[in-house]
Amino acid sequence: MRLALHWQILIALALAVVMGVWTGTEAQIFGVHWLAIYTFIGTLFLNALKMIVVPLVVSAIITGVANVGQHGGFGRLGGKTLGYYVLTSFLAILIGLALVNLLQPGVSENGVPVMETNDQIMSAISGKSAGDVVDVFLRMIPVNVVDAAAEGQMLGLIFFSLLFGYFMTKLKGAHKDTLTNFWQGIFEVMMMITAWVMKFAPLGVFGLVAASVAKTGFDQFGHLALFFLTVSLALGVHFLVVMPILLRVLGGVKNPWLHYQAMAPAILTAFSTSSSSSTLPITMNAVETRAGVSNRVSSFVLPLGATVNMDGTALYECVAAVFIAQLFGVPLDWSTQLLIVVIALTTSIGVAGIPSASLVAISIILVAVGLPAEAIGLLLVVDRLLDMMRTVVNVFSDSVGAVVIARSEGEDQVLVSKHF
Repeated sequence: MRLALHWQILIALALAVVMGVWTGTEAQIFGVHWLAIYTFIGTLFLNALKMIVVPLVVSAIITGVANVGQHGGFGRLGGKTLGYYVLTSFLAILIGLALVNLLQPGVSENGVPVMETNDQIMSAISGKSAGDVVDVFLRMIPVNVVDAAAEGQMLGLIFFSLLFGYFMTKLKGAHKDTLTNFWQGIFEVMMMITAWVMKFAPLGVFGLVAASVAKTGFDQFGHLALFFLTVSLALGVHFLVVMPILLRVLGGVKNPWLHYQAMAPAILTAFSTSSSSSTLPITMNAVETRAGVSNRVSSFVLPLGATVNMDGTALYECVAAVFIAQLFGVPLDWSTQLLIVVIALTTSIGVAGIPSASLVAISIILVAVGLPAEAIGLLLVVDRLLDMMRTVVNVFSDSVGAVVIARSEGEDQVLVSKHF
């Protein structure tokens, strides 16, 4: 019987801690430093992740936008749905950004950086953030798309992909079919490559974490505990405060807590599976039979939400990027944090439907602001439980969207009483 991937990763984490402590930075085997072996394994895994980023994100966004357009998704119902998804993801990111700046989980008591910072990192950060908000928007339109792909300028690629996908829906006949099949084929191939790369995640996690432990010992684990608390608190605020407010203000629901009772089966399924897509049938059943939303609304809003609406993921990406900057003692000015917000919002839409989406998305953000992607290995220590929690937030936000949009469409029977 093959162990599930998350169990393999947990075992790799435990082994990495043991080996990192045992070998330190000086131990050798056959004349080769253990640290060099750890670094080699971790770098291979990170290179594989970086390899898939550009084609995966571009094809995911183009096919996602094209699919919405093909189903008439740019009409009234589609406009409401996409507007709601952008709003809730943006609110989630702002909550995460506020709490990570308030609690500062990556800042040591004496102000000394937890991780070693080099001049290259500092110059990259200053180069990314030197300027005002105008520079952020200038980066959205690349002068050369090929150069943007080669240099990892993801903001420009995301903007181009959104435009390409939208205008692809305006084509007629054979050209439209050809392009649709082409990008759908690329997306499906990239999904398979991603799944293959993730089979090596336990090895990659072992190399990244073992190297980190060997160099810094357990110094960073206290910060990881505070990082876990920060993300959990931010997710809780979004789940228990923002969502009820949206139900009451936008949906006109007198008792928002009825929706929590209605969605209990989907919430438990999302927590146990860590998959919005796997939970989708349970979510649709709960929204229709327990919350009273029509199939016309739920069949459009929920499948689209399971693909593009990832409030918890967007929140996590933002907190993780700022946390890593704090660990390295790198100050992020407001324009760089705005860049993180924009990229977190767009990548949560573009890569949400893929396995281990957060790994890919966080690596995009780190590269965009000049931080080392190697720091992702630290996050994997606490990622499994946080993944379960943010999936709950993702799924629940989709269901709230279905209720809000159904009420806006005149469905007055939604959540007026228990349907269960």
